[in-house]
Amino acid sequence: MSGATTLEHRRGVVVLALIAAFMVFVDGTIVNLTLAQLTSHLHASRSELEWAVNAYTLSFAAVMLGAGAITDTLGAKRVFVAGLVVFTLSSAVCAAAASMLVLNLARLAQGAGAALLLPSALVLATASATGEHARHRLVGWWAAAGGVGMAAGPLLGGALVALADWRAVFAVNVVIGIPAILWSIRSMPTAARGSRRLDFVGMGGATALIGGLVFALVQGPAQGWLSAPVIAAASLAAIGPAGLVRTRRPGRATLLPQGILSDRGFVTTAAQGALFNFAFYGLLFAMSLMLQQGRGLGALVSGLLFLPLTGLISLGSICAAPLARRIGRSAVLSIGQAVLTLTFLAVAWAGTLTALWPLVLALLPAGFSSGLLVPTMTSQSIDAVGPSLRGAASAVFNTSRQIGAAVGVAAFGPLLGAAHDLEEGFVACVILGAAATAVALLLTALTRPGSVGPPVGGPHAQAPCTPDSMPERA
Repeated sequence: MSGATTLEHRRGVVVLALIAAFMVFVDGTIVNLTLAQLTSHLHASRSELEWAVNAYTLSFAAVMLGAGAITDTLGAKRVFVAGLVVFTLSSAVCAAAASMLVLNLARLAQGAGAALLLPSALVLATASATGEHARHRLVGWWAAAGGVGMAAGPLLGGALVALADWRAVFAVNVVIGIPAILWSIRSMPTAARGSRRLDFVGMGGATALIGGLVFALVQGPAQGWLSAPVIAAASLAAIGPAGLVRTRRPGRATLLPQGILSDRGFVTTAAQGALFNFAFYGLLFAMSLMLQQGRGLGALVSGLLFLPLTGLISLGSICAAPLARRIGRSAVLSIGQAVLTLTFLAVAWAGTLTALWPLVLALLPAGFSSGLLVPTMTSQSIDAVGPSLRGAASAVFNTSRQIGAAVGVAAFGPLLGAAHDLEEGFVACVILGAAATAVALLLTALTRPGSVGPPVGGPHAQAPCTPDSMPERA
């Protein structure tokens, strides 16, 4: 294969990985704009609406650890293609669903496909990097693709619901997914299998632990903590660690690498990722219901109002690596978390006003600061281990984020229902989000700068905050 062809294939692999990140993250936000139509078309209850969002994040989180080990063992291409197939087929079922039960079951399958896609996509995106700086730039672009997905989710969802209906929100994944499957089979090089064997008992234990825990946390407020389903889920979570113990056996693919668990910086980052997703995805859920059901706005207008929050995420993601090189990761985390905390308080104040323009202005800093945080935390997480375990590191970090997202939606739903009206409940939710980001800021302050990873690049590294900073060999 010639050098030009090799370079073309490398770029194709990176593009496919970025498309996958876009698809995974757009489905975490796009469904929020279907909630009003699901209520009228499929007669969804508030609990069923929560599950339309949380079914995805539950299976995403539950399967993620196993997906990281599978990626490290079977190779990123095999796992990537399998994830695309599962994600695309389940999206087609969502689009054709005639009941909330079918829709939410298909959303569970979607989340499993997303869990296979995310760690394999990150490994593929960084595999062509020729050095540490190039790898971190690619991580920034990978996170930016996810940011574009988060940004496009509310607007794309609002537009599709307004122009067609809620089914188009899921059908768009099929339109993107089928060409991506064919392209990935044709263009991606097949990686050699890892030397370690998969520990299916360990993966089952991880799935039981995380799935049972998230289910109990989601359904506890709605059904009661002593209800049979919640007790069953909690019992499942309790026996999950027994299976995880087996992953420590020699020759097995480790779901929880010892190098990660012993790294204080990684543990702090995982906790911060969970707190960030708790606040961010909880805000998206609460704001969607407040705008559409509380203020009676249409899906398209509501989607446009999300743009100040989500639109600047991509810019922040691209700027994260250059800023980290100049001032260090700890400083980037501190600035991003402090701005986000203050912004949430401003959003809470704006939510008490009749006019919408203060809310729009208050959301502007939240998008940029969120964009700074995600790639900084992602780069930090994959630096905790060597190349052979980066799939597992990505999986552990993203598992913590998905648990945070599921718990955020589960916590914000009852807050909305307990308040006198949706706008009052929205303010309570946003204040809770501010408290979560403040805790993340405290964790950054309590962690030694050296334990959260080196700056992305040296003190003299220069990289403008523009798309031109993408390396030539990507």
